[in-house]
Amino acid sequence: MILVNTDYITGKELEMLGLVKGSTIQSKNIGRDITQGLKTIVGGELKSYTDMMNDARALATKRMTDEAEGLGADAIVNIRYATSAVVQGAAEVIAYGTAVKFR
Repeated sequence: MILVNTDYITGKELEMLGLVKGSTIQSKNIGRDITQGLKTIVGGELKSYTDMMNDARALATKRMTDEAEGLGADAIVNIRYATSAVVQGAAEVIAYGTAVKFR
């Protein structure tokens, strides 16, 4: 499966199959949330949250890819990611794009 954030793939003629998406909502446990809150006092990267968001993006991408494979897609073009806070300490990540088949 080819994944790109452009609306084309060089050298390929594309047949659009439709919008595909994948999402997840992730949160950290209360212990890590407290330690990361203390980290904001001294500054620096909140590694635990960075890891959480990387994992969330990977899961959302996998779910989007699975949906595209179900449509018989060869690729997903115009991929975008969006995040939003759901509740304090939890974030939703959504990945979306257009599933395409090569002609």
